[in-house]
Amino acid sequence: MTQQHVKPRPAATIILARNSSEGVEVLMMQRTTAVDFATGMHVFPGGAVDPTDHHPEIASLCVDLDDQRASQMLGIEQGGLAYWIAAIRECFEESGLLLGYRNEQDLVRLQGEDAERLATLRLEMAQNKLSFADILKTEQFRAATDKIAYYSHWITQAGRPKRYDTRFFVAQAPEGQTAVQDNHETVGQVWVRPEQAIEMNRAGTIELMFPTIKTLESLSPFNVVEELLEYARTPKPKTLIAPYTATARGGEQHILIPGDFAYTEVRKIDPNNKGTAQSYIEPGQAVSLGEAITRVTAANPGMMTGPGTNTYLIGDAQHGVAVIDPGPLLEEHIQNIIKAANAPIKWILCTHTHIDHSPAAKSLKEKTGAQVYGRPAPAYPNQDQTFAPDHIVEHNQVLTLAGTTLRVIHTPGHASNQVCFLHEGQKILFTGDHVMQGSTVVINPPDGNMAQYLDSLRLITAYPIDYLAPGHGFLLSDVNNIVERLIIHRLGRENKVLAALRTTGQPVSLEELVKHAYSDTDQRLHKVAMRSLQAHLDKLQDEGRVLNQNGAWSLIH
Repeated sequence: MTQQHVKPRPAATIILARNSSEGVEVLMMQRTTAVDFATGMHVFPGGAVDPTDHHPEIASLCVDLDDQRASQMLGIEQGGLAYWIAAIRECFEESGLLLGYRNEQDLVRLQGEDAERLATLRLEMAQNKLSFADILKTEQFRAATDKIAYYSHWITQAGRPKRYDTRFFVAQAPEGQTAVQDNHETVGQVWVRPEQAIEMNRAGTIELMFPTIKTLESLSPFNVVEELLEYARTPKPKTLIAPYTATARGGEQHILIPGDFAYTEVRKIDPNNKGTAQSYIEPGQAVSLGEAITRVTAANPGMMTGPGTNTYLIGDAQHGVAVIDPGPLLEEHIQNIIKAANAPIKWILCTHTHIDHSPAAKSLKEKTGAQVYGRPAPAYPNQDQTFAPDHIVEHNQVLTLAGTTLRVIHTPGHASNQVCFLHEGQKILFTGDHVMQGSTVVINPPDGNMAQYLDSLRLITAYPIDYLAPGHGFLLSDVNNIVERLIIHRLGRENKVLAALRTTGQPVSLEELVKHAYSDTDQRLHKVAMRSLQAHLDKLQDEGRVLNQNGAWSLIH
């Protein structure tokens, strides 16, 4: 078996937290150097789920939680309760702290003779003379599964010799008990504030694993344990955090997690986590994104274009190559496209005719004889009037070219002639500027239309799409979630516009309104923001909710 095929082992980790005069503290255990995982590092108590954690007998000793509800919270079919049990068991094994009830109502306090007796039982459990269920039954304890909240979900990187599929839980540390390492797997312990632990790691005083650091960062904002537990117990989707290694600019390797710009792309093109995929976009460099799909980015980075405009090439020497969005009229970029194609370019497709996406089409056609596909440029100054399509594409039209099929999806809003191209074989949607990475799309009237844009966002969720290939940035996934967030953001901004008009109580100019409606945006961007603000106001005016009198805007009551 190769490292790439190691199956992750189910595991549970528990974050024990307590209040202190300086804020929330968490328990960190130092692992011995004799183990082969997280050697010598400071970690939260936890470990692999044991077969005994699934036993019906111990399930009957859990308080206010059964397997069905536990599994539902974890998003699995069955066996969820075993993770809660494993967290409590591992906590007791490694730290001596027992999250349990005595007489089914009083939380366990271990002092004096009780502490000595439980310490002996803990040792016998470590020697496999007793099971955790035996201890609970002998002491007439019940596991305090009701006191533990599911917090996060991590999985060890692919390609590692040992991998764990770990559920993180959080609980308030039991009162009347003292943490003591087992001197077998753990050789030390410390109560520490999350931000303090991170600083100690930077200083080299302690060593932390990447998931531990990220978890500590997420814990830092909470002032008291009660806030942390309330947050953890609030129902919300738990994103699987599966770190991936990528190569940064300069050649060093670093770890990416969901939310990092390059994460989705790195995970797609380097599934075995060899660390060969890049976490940055280099203009002019050809990047293979899938079978017969390549990206070349133009050297036109900026506030509106991010790392530059992406040009996508589809096809091979056998079928010929189609170019999507040849980009700005930069001769070096055009030559990079021809070089990356390494085969005859037969088709040129443009998602829309803004000057960073289509002007190179004319020159590329002259050099290759390719046929140009797209929709004519609207008669506005910010549009590429040199664009002359040989074939005008229509909504839901299917183009058979470059050895595959591309479905045209008309998505007006950012531009009236904006279309997306869906690679039906690989379920990749080439979005142009319909969806971008790292920023929202500017909707610039009169050609841009906010109502159409929102409708077009909803439209793409009706198609089978695994990845979005935007005009700027890396590949994206989770299309429905991205669309929902974009719509929520736009409607939230709309509500802020309405609130600003309500607050002023009198007609106000666009220049004055942008200060209120975009108060959370850098003032240097307000000139750009005014374009989208105008689009919001146009939509609200069409809906009969605002009034424009000589350039001054007000609410219609």
